[in-house]
Amino acid sequence: MVVLRRRLIFWLIKAYIKKSKRILVISFFSGLLIFAALLFGARYLKVLFTVHRFPVIGVVGSYQKENLPPIVSSRISKGLTSVGTDGKITPELSESYSIKDDGRQYIFKLKPNLSFSDGSVFESTNINYSFSDVAIERPDKRTIVFKLKDKYSPFLATVSKPVFKKGLIGVGDYFIKSIEVNGNFVQSMILGLNKNSLSTIKFVFYPTEKSLKTAFALGEVTEASGLSSFDFKNTSFDKFNSTTIKKTVDHNHLVTLFYNVTDESLSDRKLRLALNYALPENFGYGLKAYLPYYPDSIYFNSDMPVRHQDFEHAKLLLPDSKTKLTLTTLKKYTRVAKEIVKSWEKIGISTKVIEVESVPDKYQIFLSDFNLPSDPDQYVLWHSAQSSNITKYKNLRIDKLLEDGRKTINTEERQKIYTDFQRFLLDDMPASFLYFPYSYDIIRS
Repeated sequence: MVVLRRRLIFWLIKAYIKKSKRILVISFFSGLLIFAALLFGARYLKVLFTVHRFPVIGVVGSYQKENLPPIVSSRISKGLTSVGTDGKITPELSESYSIKDDGRQYIFKLKPNLSFSDGSVFESTNINYSFSDVAIERPDKRTIVFKLKDKYSPFLATVSKPVFKKGLIGVGDYFIKSIEVNGNFVQSMILGLNKNSLSTIKFVFYPTEKSLKTAFALGEVTEASGLSSFDFKNTSFDKFNSTTIKKTVDHNHLVTLFYNVTDESLSDRKLRLALNYALPENFGYGLKAYLPYYPDSIYFNSDMPVRHQDFEHAKLLLPDSKTKLTLTTLKKYTRVAKEIVKSWEKIGISTKVIEVESVPDKYQIFLSDFNLPSDPDQYVLWHSAQSSNITKYKNLRIDKLLEDGRKTINTEERQKIYTDFQRFLLDDMPASFLYFPYSYDIIRS
């Protein structure tokens, strides 16, 4: 009985194959072709899916639409001029510029064939800078004239600010595809490349560096930009798999010790010099500085001697070996403050450290950073008439140099002015310039 059943099954299969032979052959070879096509096309499918993946960049800070950080604004638009790290001014959206009326009139000729990201032509009527005491004329579509009430040489750097139409439409390589806001602050935004809208970048903004690092660790962003370190909890990002760390020097910020020169102790120039001589030779957090200009700048005074750590010289300058001081610091510089205190202890100075969140109303010594302007003019920080002069420093010779520097148009003459400015400022030492901080971009491969 079993043998008969096996024969029956065999006859049925044989009959089916004989009847469907053609269909089976076609199906077999079709399957082989499809398998080969999938195998051969796998790499192209991988590229296809990769095209639709885009970087998500995390940035620290709270920003409104009107004050987006350079990492974003530089992608979506440009200014009439551009300022390099060396301080040199070059035309950007303008093809040329001229200065007349003894520095009171700036005439810009715009580049031809420029367009906004929405396709509209870029013309002089689209330039909407808002300046006080400045009259604006537009003789034609490619010419704009700024007439200043008084001479102001930093004006060329001022118009490096990106130009936008309403809706943040710019003249850059990217356009804004979408933007998410919470109240007045931008939470995230997606940029599309003008030449290929499928090529996109997403920016997400985080309130603190700690929250951005956590977001990177959790995979919320593919890149954490502008971090002060790559430490993370009990480890560091350089130990993460498929992670690249890009290190640069932030030439826009300068970490500085500000001395309150009106303080009873710190009004003594010799004490300030002693404190400076006792500072650590180097800090591991950035590029050493001793002048308030980036070393690549054409205004940097390279003839100034570098003051190296010298405890013996510092002790000779000390007016009192039992000096006690208070060092107020932003929390992010607490580690730096502790290093400084240890160095000062070696010359007999006892220092108390106080952490704060912002610039204090009263202090003896304040450890912070300040934004280096793109122009060499530092009038608001050191001129005695300015409320932003937090050291309360007053030097009539410095005041005169700063006044002349912002009214002098000729670059070579300005270089001479700021060379003298650095020399006299360092001689008085109302502040000790420490370092340009390192900046780290953590990138997931």
